[in-house]
Amino acid sequence: MARLLFTRRRRGFSRPPEFGARELRDPGRELYVFRRRLGIAAALIVLAFGGLVARFVQLQVVQHGHFQTLAETNRIAIVPITPNRGVITDRKGTVLAQSYSAYALEVQPSRVADLEATINALADIVEITPRDRRRFRKLLDESKNFESLPLRTRLNDEEVARFAVNSYRFPGVEIKARLYRQYPFGELASHVVGYIGRINDRDVDRIARWDETTNYKGTDYIGKSGVELAYEQQLHGKSGVEEVEVDAGGRAVRTLSRTPPTSGDNLTLTIDIDLQQAAEAAFGERRGALVAIDPANGEVLAMVSKPGFDPNLFVDGIDAASWKELNESPDKPLLNRPLRGAYPPGSTIKPFLALAALVSGKRTPQQSYNDPGYFQIPGQAHRFRDDKPGGHGVVDMHKSIVVSCDTYYYQLASETDIDDTARFLGRFGFGAPTGIDIDGELPGILPSRAWKRERFASAREDARKWYLGDSISAGIGQGYNAFTPLQLAHAIATVANDGVAYRPHLVKSVTTVGGAPRAVEPPPPQPLAVPRAPLEFIRAALVGVTHEPGGTAMSVFKDAAYVAAGKTGTAQVFSLKGEKYSEHKVDERLRDHAWFMAYAPADKPRIALAVLVENGGFGAAAAAPIAKAVMDYYLLGIRAKPVPDAAGPGTDDDESD
Repeated sequence: MARLLFTRRRRGFSRPPEFGARELRDPGRELYVFRRRLGIAAALIVLAFGGLVARFVQLQVVQHGHFQTLAETNRIAIVPITPNRGVITDRKGTVLAQSYSAYALEVQPSRVADLEATINALADIVEITPRDRRRFRKLLDESKNFESLPLRTRLNDEEVARFAVNSYRFPGVEIKARLYRQYPFGELASHVVGYIGRINDRDVDRIARWDETTNYKGTDYIGKSGVELAYEQQLHGKSGVEEVEVDAGGRAVRTLSRTPPTSGDNLTLTIDIDLQQAAEAAFGERRGALVAIDPANGEVLAMVSKPGFDPNLFVDGIDAASWKELNESPDKPLLNRPLRGAYPPGSTIKPFLALAALVSGKRTPQQSYNDPGYFQIPGQAHRFRDDKPGGHGVVDMHKSIVVSCDTYYYQLASETDIDDTARFLGRFGFGAPTGIDIDGELPGILPSRAWKRERFASAREDARKWYLGDSISAGIGQGYNAFTPLQLAHAIATVANDGVAYRPHLVKSVTTVGGAPRAVEPPPPQPLAVPRAPLEFIRAALVGVTHEPGGTAMSVFKDAAYVAAGKTGTAQVFSLKGEKYSEHKVDERLRDHAWFMAYAPADKPRIALAVLVENGGFGAAAAAPIAKAVMDYYLLGIRAKPVPDAAGPGTDDDESD
C-alpha cells in the first residue's frame, strides 16, 4: 500500500486541495467585517469613556459643592455638650441635689456585631454586675440602636486605664465622661426635691411643647418629680456644641470648634433641712405626713412624707427589683402624702365650722347646749354618739373646740345648709389645690349638693340626693370630707396670719451662673375678709386646746416654753357600725388616723403646721407630740428624740382627739 501511494505521487497523483476552500474565502469582505467590528468597539470605548468623563464632570464640577458638604459632614461630627444641671440647696445653703462628672463605659449597639459576646469580653476587663446587665437591657429596649448606652457607670481610674489599652478590640465601645446627679441626704425630703430619670416618649412630647428639642440634644435625663420636675427648664441650662474631626472608625481626632454649655440655674428652697430632719426623726417608723409653713409669707419650712424613697436609685435607671419593692410596698413610699393623700379631717374641721357659724350669725359665742353624749335626728332611732360616754355637760362654742365635743357639731350641722358651709370652707382653700409650686397636688373633696350629684351621676336618684345624715357626718369631719395635709396646713396658717392667705411655695430664689439670687415672689396675699372679732375668738379657743384644763392637747404642751394654738383630730378609717372602738382589737391599717394642726407662738406666729399619722389612733397621743417636737426645734433649737408609739394602755377611752 505504501508503494502504491509513492508511485501515485511520482506520477502526479498528489492529494487535491480541500474542496470549496478557494471559493469560500473573500479577503475583502473579511477586511470589511473586521474594520466594522473594530469601529463599533472603538465607538463603545469612546462612549464609555465619554460617560465616565460626563459623570466625572457631574460629580467634580456640577455637584462639587454638594459632595464637598457631605465629605465635610463625614469628616466632622457635631457633638452636643450637656450642660451642668443646677444645684438645689435648702434655705441655709445646704446642698440637697448636685451634679458631678464621672466616666462611663458606653456601647453603641448598631456598631457591635455580637452584643452578648462583647459584653462578656468587657466583663473580663472591668467589673460588670448582673444589675448593670439588667439596666443595660432595659435601656436597650427603650432606646434606638444607634444611641450610645451606658453599660457600666462611675468607672475608677484603674478601670479606665485597663479598658484604654484594650479599646482597639471593641469597636462601638468607648469611655465617656458623663454628669451624674447626687442626692446627699437620700430619703430625707425626697418628695420635695424629687429625682431625675431617663427621658421617655412622654418627656419628648413635653420638651417639644416647650420648643426645647434642640436644647435637649445629648441630654438623657430629665426631672421626674418634685422640684426637679417643676423647675426642669431652669435647672437644665443651655446645651453647648462641639465640632470634632473624626477618622473612618468614628473616633475623634481633634476638636475644631467649641461653644460651651451654660449651666442650669441654682435653686434655693424655703425648706430648712435641719427642721426637716427633726420632723422626720420625730415620726420614727410611722407612716404619715407633715407640712410646716411660715404663715407670714407662705414659705414651706418642712414637708414630710413617710415613708420616703432614695432618689439616688433612679439616677442610673432603677433596677426591676428595687422598682418592684417601691411600687408594690403596702406603705406606698412613692406616694407624696402632703399633696396626694386625701384624708377625712376629723375634728380639725371644727374651728372652721365654728368660725363659719359666727360669721353667718348661726351661733353666738355664748350659746350653749347640754351634751347628753349623743345626737338624735327627730323621728329616727339612730344615735350619733359623742366620743365621751355621758357627754360633756353644758357646752358653749369655746368649750366645744377645747374639749372637741362632737354633739355640739352634730347639732350645728343639722341647722346649717351644706352649700353655705362648703362656700365658707372653700375660702380657706379646702376642696381646691393650694397652687404650690410642684406638680401632682390633688384638690381633695369638699362635699356639697352639686358635688354629690356629679359624683353619683350614674347612680339612682335617691343616691344623688343630699341627706341630713350626710350633713351631720360632715359636721365632725367625716362622711365625704377628704383633704390633704397641705390644705390643712395652709388653712391653719391663714388663721394664724389673721385671715390673710399666702400661697404655699417651695422655691425661695433662683440664681443664674455668675448672677445674683433672684427672689421668687409668690402671688399677692389674699385677705379673706373675715371679721376680726370671730377670728380672735377662734384663735383664743385654739390656745385653750393646748393650755386649758380639759384641752385635748394640754398634756402635750403643758411644759412648753411658748404658747401654742392647735386642734387635735381623729379620723375614722372604716365604719364601726355602732360598735365601740378599741384600738387594740382592730387591724393596724384599719385604725383611726391621727391629726394635729397648730401654730406658735400664738401671739406672733412664726410656724404653722399640720401633722397626720396614718392609723395612729388619737390625734392628741400620736400627732400632737410630733408637732411639739418640730416646734421645739424650730423655736428653741431643741432636737427631740423620736416620739414613742402612741398605742398603749388607756388610750382607747381617754380622749377622742
